[in-house]
Amino acid sequence: MRLSVAERTRLSVLIGGRAYRSLTGRLNTHPLLRWRFAPGMTDRLVIAPQDLRTADATRATEIYAGRFAFAGKVVICDRRSPFEMVPPSDEWAVNLLGFGWLRHLRAGDSAITRANARALVDDWIALLGTGGGLAWRADILSRRIMSWLSQAPLVIKEADARFYRRFLRSLTRQVRYLRRTANEARDGLPALQAVIALTYASLCMQGQARHLRTTARRLSAELERQILPDGGHISRNPGALIELLLDLLPLRQAFSARNVPPPVALLNALDRIMPMLRFFRHGDGSFALFNGMGPTPPDQIATVLAFDDAHGTPLSNAPHSGYQRLDAGKAVVLVDTGRPPPIGLSQEAHAGCLSFEFSWRFNRIVVNCGLPEANRENWRQVARATAAHSTVTFNDTSSCRFLDSGSLRRLLSGIPIVGGPSEVKITRGHQDQAEVLDASHDGYAHPFRVRHERILKLAADGHRLDGEDRFSPSYGDAIPNRIPDNYAIRFHLNPAIKASGLTDGHGAVLLMPDRDVWTFNAFDEAVEIEESVFLAGPDGPRRTVQIVIYGNARNRHRVQWAFVHTPPAHSSGRRGRIDEPELPL
Repeated sequence: MRLSVAERTRLSVLIGGRAYRSLTGRLNTHPLLRWRFAPGMTDRLVIAPQDLRTADATRATEIYAGRFAFAGKVVICDRRSPFEMVPPSDEWAVNLLGFGWLRHLRAGDSAITRANARALVDDWIALLGTGGGLAWRADILSRRIMSWLSQAPLVIKEADARFYRRFLRSLTRQVRYLRRTANEARDGLPALQAVIALTYASLCMQGQARHLRTTARRLSAELERQILPDGGHISRNPGALIELLLDLLPLRQAFSARNVPPPVALLNALDRIMPMLRFFRHGDGSFALFNGMGPTPPDQIATVLAFDDAHGTPLSNAPHSGYQRLDAGKAVVLVDTGRPPPIGLSQEAHAGCLSFEFSWRFNRIVVNCGLPEANRENWRQVARATAAHSTVTFNDTSSCRFLDSGSLRRLLSGIPIVGGPSEVKITRGHQDQAEVLDASHDGYAHPFRVRHERILKLAADGHRLDGEDRFSPSYGDAIPNRIPDNYAIRFHLNPAIKASGLTDGHGAVLLMPDRDVWTFNAFDEAVEIEESVFLAGPDGPRRTVQIVIYGNARNRHRVQWAFVHTPPAHSSGRRGRIDEPELPL
């Protein structure tokens, strides 16, 4: 893959920074240097922060029986320590080593679960507590520190003095290690969570309080950098907002519990994030599937929304995050109108520019494929492709260019985006009381000399969504004949919807789970109904279908289509043609 000069420059800066942080991290944690300047040991915990993640007491019984189920994999320990077992997947190991499952033992609330928690913590200290390996990776270490602090009442209640001291020594060692290696955390959410974990430690541990001022300044700087003015996260992943709120809301309470004013940046970040939660939600409460979002955790959403005092109308325009929302009647349209995030934050970003999701009442109709809750790495590159989104693909190529070098992939902890849309134009307006969004991007300008423009018009009552996709030369007056010009316009459907093709081959009837009916019509274009996969189902990937319109940009540079709600009295049978929309020229 050949990179442009600008792409090579950005990649060189990123690689150099990662290499430098890796080298300094190794020096800081070398055995000869690790303890030389170590401060005194922490002798007690002051407070334990609240854990907002939902706990399940039945999981405590499974853990006590030696059955550890994480990320779709189950390991039965058979009287061995789970930390001695060979992990069935990296995701399983990350969940085990992060100790988030301690909350399930706490929910059991018995002497047995407390003893079990102490035994498992003691096992980890004995087997892995000396440092090194996956267990001490910055993101896992951050999660474990937060888990141990929040579940400290479970672990140390009824504990003897010997275990108490061992627990505190290990916790202090982990915090000290994270202070030296936090810069090694991958940019974005992992880097911010590392600073959050250190802030928790400064508030909750007596011997760490002297670091609070420095850590709070660092937290403020990261929040101001990563939380955009409209409340989105710099990675453009809606799911990052949920994870952050679950950590930041208890952090705000921890500041209050210590009678320390929370940083202004923390309060401002929370105020900005809350409205963005409503922005990304469909009528059924699910989040739109953009840039790494998977199944929406309804329990976690309900928890964080309980802290929302505003309950205002969702934003319609999130220009910094790169999203647009159209609301009318009971219909919601959410559109990705953003450029890919910076290369160092793009390891999980998707090539979904101008993709959209469309819902009516509690029914999601048009969706993106999303990502599954488990086995994400097996599906990630498939899900990141433009073809997994409800938008246009040119010549079976994604609108973003992914780095495919194996050695660089390992160094950068993933596959970043090194090229894609650099100019996304957006215009909003009204026509006949309907909301109109006109957006275009240049993601296909370099390889295929074409610019994609999409116009969406949502009727005032929400009963009709008209769309138009246009293809114009990005340079000159025409697309060069030597360049292929095949396009596919895809509309991935929610697996709960039953789709049947119209007899004229130009549309489809869509039957909702509640027997409501919508009709899709492409007017003069032939429509294909093909297989697809919905990855973000609560029970894992599910088969579904997609509506596809194929064509050639030189022959057909303008394609119109429409979704129309069919009134119940006329919803039986297959419908005929729909009047063509009148969209802005």
